[in-house]
Amino acid sequence: MPGLTIGDTVPNLELDSTHGKIRIHDFVADGYVIIFSHPADFTPVCTTEMAAMASYASEFEKRGVKLLGISCDDVASHKEWIKDVEAFSSKQSSSPGGAKSSKVTFPIMADPERSAIKELNMVDPDEKDGKGVSLPSRTLHVVGPDKVVKLSFLYPACTGRNMDEVLRAVDSLLTAAKHKGKVATPANWKPGDRAVIGPSVSDEEAKKMFPDGFETADLPSKKGYLRFTKV
Repeated sequence: MPGLTIGDTVPNLELDSTHGKIRIHDFVADGYVIIFSHPADFTPVCTTEMAAMASYASEFEKRGVKLLGISCDDVASHKEWIKDVEAFSSKQSSSPGGAKSSKVTFPIMADPERSAIKELNMVDPDEKDGKGVSLPSRTLHVVGPDKVVKLSFLYPACTGRNMDEVLRAVDSLLTAAKHKGKVATPANWKPGDRAVIGPSVSDEEAKKMFPDGFETADLPSKKGYLRFTKV
């Protein structure tokens, strides 16, 4: 059977973290949460990712989205590693064009037995530790208020995540949710761009929903299915 994916309810695990015990469903509460894993503390790509996530934390907070990290290292290791992450972030902010320096204000859960990463479908089949045990992958789940996975990213250990794309994807999800699934975002969409109207919405319904109107692309099929509107 496939692991946890879009449309599945995230397991209600309780784990130790840098902020104390956390039960995932309680942490999600009635908002959105990004649960993201990293292979190991004190590793190069993970350090840059964690620093980047910290620098974007305020942007996610503006959107009502909380962050929740997880790794197979223990809490003591996480807390020591955070010192490196924040020091790296500080050095980045002092360089030309560097990201804003940020503290790691979100919790990082510990999974030393590696049972949680299996339930969360965050295991990298190729990356092993010195004992030959699988490490976490670079997985990211966006979980909605209903505790259901709305979006997932899965990256190998060799590829760091792009936080601009994570933020863009979250904006897309929130836009679709605001309009109750009646709109979707097209390729390369960014906030402020036009969205497309879903095929389940008739032209008559669209006129009521979008009083500023919509534009239908003139395509050879003449089916009128590609309709753009401001949201």
